Amino acid sequence: MEQWIMRNCAIAALALIGLALMALSVSVWSGPAHAGTGGDGILQDRFEYLSQHGNSNCSRAFMESIASMAPTMRLQGSCCGPMAEHRYREQVEGLQKYASVPLIPADPYDIPAGIAQQAMAWFAVELSAEGQAAYDYAMENSAERGPCCCKCWRWQVYGGLAKYLIREHDFTDEQVAELWDMSDGCGGDDHVH
Repeated sequence: MEQWIMRNCAIAALALIGLALMALSVSVWSGPAHAGTGGDGILQDRFEYLSQHGNSNCSRAFMESIASMAPTMRLQGSCCGPMAEHRYREQVEGLQKYASVPLIPADPYDIPAGIAQQAMAWFAVELSAEGQAAYDYAMENSAERGPCCCKCWRWQVYGGLAKYLIREHDFTDEQVAELWDMSDGCGGDDHVH
């Protein structure tokens, strides 16, 4: 009987913890619908929310905290400079062509922590000589000379994502550079075209 009571108390405690985590993850994102799901009004609402309510930064502490985040939490806003609406629209619209690859974030300013965690796990992966040559080309030819303007969490997320795409989806050097340019989350109004 005592064992039954302890087991049921443990189950109840786990259920309460699960509910608390669900409530937390829902409260983390209360802005407009996810990128790529609507017209100009939704993109404008998303831009206004993300440009004013960012939670990400370039610190080592933030980068290290990603591993312990609930997968449903979101990394939002720009890291280094203010977002520009025109550039944001170009990015979100341009990234739609990668919608068939679930690990590619649809919005560089609103990334689910679970996707960031998966991509970061690829950062330490070694590439073949051909794959490394593609990665090196992207480093030299992307606008930021790498996956981001600084070696922050985005550098590891998008660096890992590139390795995943090269190995698992046969992305070329130019595709990786283009993806990095389209996914630049540093803020600002730089144009790819």
